[in-house]
Amino acid sequence: MDEFEIIDRFFSAPQRKRRDVRLGIGDDAAITRIPAGFDLVIATDSLVEGTHFLPGTPAHALGHRCLAVNLSDLAAMGAKPLWCTLALSLPDADVDWVQRFSAGFFALADRFGIALIGGDTVRGPLSVTVTVHGQVQAGSGVCRSGANVGDLVYVTGSPGSAAAGLDLLRASGDQIDVESDLVRSFWYPEPRVIEGMALNNLAQSTATSVTASAMIDISDGLHIDVSRLLGASDLGAELALDALPGFQADSALTVEQILFGGDDYELCFCVPPAAEAAFKKIVADWHCPVTKLGVARKDVVVSWLINGTPYDGNDSTFVHFE
Repeated sequence: MDEFEIIDRFFSAPQRKRRDVRLGIGDDAAITRIPAGFDLVIATDSLVEGTHFLPGTPAHALGHRCLAVNLSDLAAMGAKPLWCTLALSLPDADVDWVQRFSAGFFALADRFGIALIGGDTVRGPLSVTVTVHGQVQAGSGVCRSGANVGDLVYVTGSPGSAAAGLDLLRASGDQIDVESDLVRSFWYPEPRVIEGMALNNLAQSTATSVTASAMIDISDGLHIDVSRLLGASDLGAELALDALPGFQADSALTVEQILFGGDDYELCFCVPPAAEAAFKKIVADWHCPVTKLGVARKDVVVSWLINGTPYDGNDSTFVHFE
């Protein structure tokens, strides 16, 4: 199959129609429109074999994952997903592989009503680049900066699970337990789009409302991303490591995986104390754990406590260039 056959067969099939897409796949560029009174939110992520995912990763999982990590960025801004583009580099045109990849991609796209409006397909090392577009009411995007002294620091999910899943995959060879919750947390991260929108007062299913003062998605590791979040407002905090689900006695996670593992794509955010009551009402409808880590303070240091005692560990956060 050539590039155009791949696009026509697997990526141009009828999708959920969006009235804001004037022209989608099939021309030199897409044409979209955004309503008056809204800002456009854009994010791009690339996934490269051997750096972001292991050789042999199931195509369906990669299709899900490449979109999920981008939707997570929209979630961190409190944005509603609209459209996306996909650039796919393939070593060869394996029809079965592309079919499974596109199935994973569109299964997630359909869940959040996001339309694929263009992209590119080329021959080369296996890599995927997705750009997503979302909208927020004008001036309402939730940034990393904006937190204040006394704000409550929360995180969704169970940070460290994806890192533990990756460690299992690396150690498993050909004996991969595809039913493992930890492996699935790495292959199929769950973007917290609904939660992010709720924290930007965009959720229509709740009678209460709250806006986070600052928010970030946990992609590089809990410690580094919390530090980035609070550091953007020149703040710090003492945070309760032992409050996290992964720290419980029956957990298979290590402290290093929880703090430095990355690939969680959970949301870490700050809630003003005055909004805590409304926030707790919203959280009651969420389908993921939500943990209060601590309180932002006038400091530039983020430290972790276990039973009130500082944890002193070596930072093993992954970096692309050293």
